[in-house]
Amino acid sequence: MTTQDLQKKYRPHLHFAPKKNWMNDPNGMVYFEGEYHLFFQYNPNDSVWGPMHWGHAVSKDMITWEELDIALYPDENGTIFSGSAVVDWENTTGFFQEKPGIVAIFTHHLDGAEGEPPTQSQSLAYSYDRGRTWTKYEGNPVLSHQTKIDFRDPKVFWNKETNKWVMVLATGQTISFYTSTNLIDWEFESEFGDGHGSHDGVWECPDLFKLNVEDSKEEKWVLLVSIGDNPQFDNGSRTQYFIGKFNGSTFTPDHSSIKWLDFGKDNYAGVSFSDVPEEDGRRIYLGWMSNWRYANEVPTGDWRSQMTLPRELSLRKSDGDCKVIQHPVKELAAYFSQIEEIHNVFVSDNEPKKYHVKDSYLEIILNLERVNASQFGITLHHTKEQSTSITFDSTEKVMSLDRQKSGEIDFSTNFPHEQKLKMENINNIQLRIVIDSSSVELFVNDGEYALTSLIYPDKVCEELSIFALDGEIEIKNSQILSPTK
Repeated sequence: MTTQDLQKKYRPHLHFAPKKNWMNDPNGMVYFEGEYHLFFQYNPNDSVWGPMHWGHAVSKDMITWEELDIALYPDENGTIFSGSAVVDWENTTGFFQEKPGIVAIFTHHLDGAEGEPPTQSQSLAYSYDRGRTWTKYEGNPVLSHQTKIDFRDPKVFWNKETNKWVMVLATGQTISFYTSTNLIDWEFESEFGDGHGSHDGVWECPDLFKLNVEDSKEEKWVLLVSIGDNPQFDNGSRTQYFIGKFNGSTFTPDHSSIKWLDFGKDNYAGVSFSDVPEEDGRRIYLGWMSNWRYANEVPTGDWRSQMTLPRELSLRKSDGDCKVIQHPVKELAAYFSQIEEIHNVFVSDNEPKKYHVKDSYLEIILNLERVNASQFGITLHHTKEQSTSITFDSTEKVMSLDRQKSGEIDFSTNFPHEQKLKMENINNIQLRIVIDSSSVELFVNDGEYALTSLIYPDKVCEELSIFALDGEIEIKNSQILSPTK
């Protein structure tokens, strides 16, 4: 297959991907003057990871993106690792005398001399023209550390309760908190992590924000922490979260359990947009749709990687536990039209219900009630030979996604491994599936669980089959949606 064929075959319709070359972590996500900005780790020289720059794209709705020129290039302080961006509304930096502008806060990564460790430090750049051109602060770096080798991925926000900027920083297997009044001079506040959460790999790409608890006036702080790949474990890179309290200096979790943001293999390094207007009120998250276990090998030709769909986050309490809830942003609805409704259809043992589809992307909303089936689910038939299956097992109380027959899989021995999540209730399932050229995103039980998975089939989908084993299920109030014409 030619490079041009690969470009077309796997290139997503609903997800951002670079036109060419390598991309990883989303960076500097900020809303300003009617535009959502997405910066990203970018290697302009190759389709594998290399010297990091900040690529740049903008969007009005977070689904259709315009890729712009590279925003930040390496310099004498090093390559440009991950970070964030904020609007300096009150000119706390002194950079903006006439009107507010955007400030990027990022990690400079400088390789050490032979045998010496690298140096990571935090630096600033600012833009007067809506992010189109950037000036690096002449006093860079603004924050460094004498002993910490891993000292990166600053996520910065304005804390209205303390009238200070807060920086959340990945520091090995902990998260460090710093504060500032001007983004330039930083004071250490506290460190979090020892004895909390999973430490299967290095901690990276943190984010800290408040979320409302659904159906209440309660608010809690949420800390996202991505965990790097560790070859000792099957999962590869993934993201955990903590729910708790933040007093402007110290984060205290409410729980001792490990909470995973996504149960698929392909959602990593995600963070949220800064400066979404108060009247909008949403906390919007976006992740890198890949896994460090095989990210450099995925079969997409001269471009590599895409982002997840942007997601609206909230908190939900059930049975005394609090969880992060994820829904695709409401803007996605404009890209779909309903083509089929399914009401009160019974599916019996080994007699699947089949629905023919032939679109460049799809959304499926299923409400499945288990009558007495031991297993049930849906198979996405990409072609006659290629399929992806989503199965609910009522005995094990597990949902699984199987991509062993989904298309191209032989680039990685890890890629075909089944992806699973434990569920408390298998009897009534609400399942939302978004299928693009090379991905499946699942949102289960009104956003209570998410599972994100890459796939590389020859076609998106030719047929859906809803199945039941050892019994019966009922399909209620369900829909198949196709692209808006």
